[in-house]
Amino acid sequence: MPAPPPPPGSATVLSPGATIGILGGGQLGRMLALSAAQLGLNCHIFAPEADSPAFGVAARHTRAGYDDEVALAGFASAVDVVTFEFENVPVSTVRFLEARVPVRPGSKALGVAQDRLAEKQLARSLKATTAAFASVTSHAELVAALAVIGLPAVLKTTRLGYDGKGQAKLTAMAGSEAAWAAMRGQPAILEAFVRFRCEVSVVAARGLDGSFSAFDATENEHRHHMLHRSMVPATLSRPCADEAVATTRRIAEALDYVGVLGVEFFVCTGERGDTLVVNEIAPRVHNSGHWTMDGAVTSQFEQHVRAVAGWPLGSPALLGTGAEMLNLIGDDAADWQGILQDPSARLHLYGKAEARPGRKMGHVNRLRTELGSHS
Repeated sequence: MPAPPPPPGSATVLSPGATIGILGGGQLGRMLALSAAQLGLNCHIFAPEADSPAFGVAARHTRAGYDDEVALAGFASAVDVVTFEFENVPVSTVRFLEARVPVRPGSKALGVAQDRLAEKQLARSLKATTAAFASVTSHAELVAALAVIGLPAVLKTTRLGYDGKGQAKLTAMAGSEAAWAAMRGQPAILEAFVRFRCEVSVVAARGLDGSFSAFDATENEHRHHMLHRSMVPATLSRPCADEAVATTRRIAEALDYVGVLGVEFFVCTGERGDTLVVNEIAPRVHNSGHWTMDGAVTSQFEQHVRAVAGWPLGSPALLGTGAEMLNLIGDDAADWQGILQDPSARLHLYGKAEARPGRKMGHVNRLRTELGSHS
């Protein structure tokens, strides 16, 4: 059978003055819109929240639900290409738009990234290592899976959930009923607990023409299940870093990906040195790539804009010898005046009106050559 025709305008290369539609109005959408503006491109934000931080920096915005097909159709007619800033946009929304306008990345990548089971299956199919895992749809299946995978293990909903939400760690069989109850009947995945030395991520871009470009592997430090700090370069051997980039490229190619994505890895130390275990795939610009705004020739946000516009990718080269990014969570951002007094600090605030515990309010970047006592 002949291949189906490409979606409308799938090979479209934008010109300056064109409009990129962004699904989602959070801080990632805000930083994408700012980068697009520097390149002479406009952004139109589509989001349901009235206080979306991206609204204030975009040329246009539409406030509507992701299931509002009338609003979506109007949005599609007003933009030249669509992208998204977070992975919880409904796949049905993206498919609706794909019939009317190019969406980069598309529903294929989004659908896999929204399903932890599909993520693991994809990684395995590409010969990457993952934690042992099993699909769980009932307490009986959980008990059976624990008998095979063993303890400790982590039970997670296959869909949604982030920053530690939708997860339960199991250290004894006696906790299986409570763990399953915490899933509230949602399909889940049981994963063997991975004992790792550190977590690293690769933030990379794939262009409309299939070109690929990766930033330096980044080492991540978490607190309370949230990213606290990212450091570049990671404490990783060159062969291991190269493997992480190669795995990320295989994932991007398998998903027909266009744009920036992040792939998280656990680094495990054994008798033969470091090995990598794929943890998660994020089909978007990534928190661990925020250091690129001040520490790389091209930021991840500009790189994503270039990719979805069909433009050549920029250089991912590191500036200086290294960089770090520190997230500002909740009241951390209240010290903005003190941060600005530090000449090594590059402050980025997200324009959110209310600081709440666990809410990302901004971040601070520092170049390694400027760190000194701050490292």
